[in-house]
Amino acid sequence: MARYYENTSTFNFSWDQVACGYWKRYPNPQSTHVLSEDTWSRQVKDGCLHTKRLLTKTNRVPKWGERFFNAQSVKIIEESIVDPEKKILVTYTRNLGYTKVMSVVERVEYKAAGPGQTIARRSAWIDSQVFGFSRAIRAFGVERFRKNCTQMVNGFNHVLHSMFPRQVPSQHTMTPMTHTLKEMREAAAAATDRAKANVLSSVNRT
Repeated sequence: MARYYENTSTFNFSWDQVACGYWKRYPNPQSTHVLSEDTWSRQVKDGCLHTKRLLTKTNRVPKWGERFFNAQSVKIIEESIVDPEKKILVTYTRNLGYTKVMSVVERVEYKAAGPGQTIARRSAWIDSQVFGFSRAIRAFGVERFRKNCTQMVNGFNHVLHSMFPRQVPSQHTMTPMTHTLKEMREAAAAATDRAKANVLSSVNRT
């Protein structure tokens, strides 16, 4: 049976800022394990921005896990829906390949929580089908996911503070910001172009 994990994080930024900053999360000092981002598809449907992306991340495993999984990197499929009217951003991610060893399915909902604050509710299901070792692998997966959540929040906050350095949590001094679907789509496209440029730069150096 899959292990379930959930937590909640609060970002002291408006939902508009978080939704815009989401596409610029990488690179950041806490996410050096993210190697590349590629946009698979993007479309506006019923007033919402739907995006599918493919991420490549390094995959470090403990010595005992090398007998089951020795790949240096793993592919992650990410699907997201941005609803600017309801101010909700929902993302779904899952790993591709080696899913019998360990599969991780994650859902995150970013929702406005009053002036200058956004709540991120994260749910994850970690499973393994390795006979005799599934319980240990699930436990390892949950613990690593928990640690990664902390890094993700710290990294995202770093990006948000860089993008909005004058952010003030006071309701009276908060400057309202409105990002249209077009602006969010352009931010996502810019993130993709930046990631591709980084990959090409790495290839040229080798």
